[in-house]
Amino acid sequence: METSVSSKPEDAAKVVSLSGSPIYQHGEALPWAAPPGEEYIEQISDHIEKHLGPIETVFHELASDKVHIDVHVVRPTADFPYVRLVTSGMSDLPMRTPEDPRLPKYAELLITLPADWKLAPADMQDERWYWPIRLLKVLARLPHEFQTWLGLGHTVPNGDRAVPYAENTKFCGALVVPSVTVPEGFHTLAIPDVKEISFYAVVPIYEREMNLKLRSGLDALLERFDKHGVSDIVEPGRKDTAARRFGLW
Repeated sequence: METSVSSKPEDAAKVVSLSGSPIYQHGEALPWAAPPGEEYIEQISDHIEKHLGPIETVFHELASDKVHIDVHVVRPTADFPYVRLVTSGMSDLPMRTPEDPRLPKYAELLITLPADWKLAPADMQDERWYWPIRLLKVLARLPHEFQTWLGLGHTVPNGDRAVPYAENTKFCGALVVPSVTVPEGFHTLAIPDVKEISFYAVVPIYEREMNLKLRSGLDALLERFDKHGVSDIVEPGRKDTAARRFGLW
């Protein structure tokens, strides 16, 4: 693996939306503490390479608080012609889940992009290409900054009034679900006598899709996704499945 672009310093300051507004503030922010370091980065890297393919590069952070979030890049292959970005560091600390042993306390995140998504160092200065990486970093810090958790079916808007992540997209929120495009063995990583880490996909969604999920539940949104062939692979400019002309009205 080679070291690539570090995250932008403002990413590490606090959990914010991509527009600069605070998000998901239903808990008190924790006092600042030095990051504990990625104790299990080697196990996570091995897990990624075992199930998804070789890690070509890693976006390392220069500055971080609470947790140190890196993003591993797995390039397209003939069998799977998409780019995968996977976090490490989110699982260094447990999330504050409700008292239910079925809910995973440790998690990492994945986003899947088109094969031609630009990831060169120079492209990281352009939000049109950088926003998925920023989104992963924001979401990975969110549970630890605000004493909360992320899991199946959670949606996170980009700001109190959701705004698009960048000028070239109308996606303005994120849905957290298990990936349907990874091998079955990738979903969890057991570190014996320590913890079990769950890997969730981040699916960018539109405002109407967020509203549909909040109004009618996760199943209603997933039914729309199934109807229109939407998976956890990011499709720039895809149909808004909650729009009247495409929905089940």
